[in-house]
Amino acid sequence: MNKLMNKLMNNLKLNLGVMFLAGLAASIAMAVEKPKEMGGWELGSPYNNFYKASELDSFRAEVVKVMEVVPMAGMSPGVALQVKESGEETVEVQVCPSWYIEPGNIGLKRGDQVKIRGVWAEIGGRDVFLASKIKKGDYFSLKVRLTKDGTPFWTMTPEQLAREKQNTED
Repeated sequence: MNKLMNKLMNNLKLNLGVMFLAGLAASIAMAVEKPKEMGGWELGSPYNNFYKASELDSFRAEVVKVMEVVPMAGMSPGVALQVKESGEETVEVQVCPSWYIEPGNIGLKRGDQVKIRGVWAEIGGRDVFLASKIKKGDYFSLKVRLTKDGTPFWTMTPEQLAREKQNTED
């Protein structure tokens, strides 16, 4: 009986050890961040290369529509604004990927008066504006790229984003 008990205890220890190692391996695998599927929005992508920080511009406009667009064939959808500058001309302002901020959560709506910073680009034969910052009034600001070099916030680590958020609150 003693032999049987020892054998059962050894099997139990072995099983607990295997379960512990399996749990540890699963925890490590979950802790290692998987690379994000950027869907064409990554640094160095053809789309992102349209953003030339040296050509920074800004203008004031009224939001006509918040919408979802596919900036270039094969890309994942993104959030865009259709805005009207003075007169009747409308401009498409491409903001960020929809997986980063959903169109309904952007904090802007039809009729909002905004100041937009970013760069002009010709994509697919159309002139569009790639936003870096959108400001509405004195209290609302949506920043999606670094002004100095155009680095998209959605490509940053959580630590980089936290530092940038702290810098914009100062």
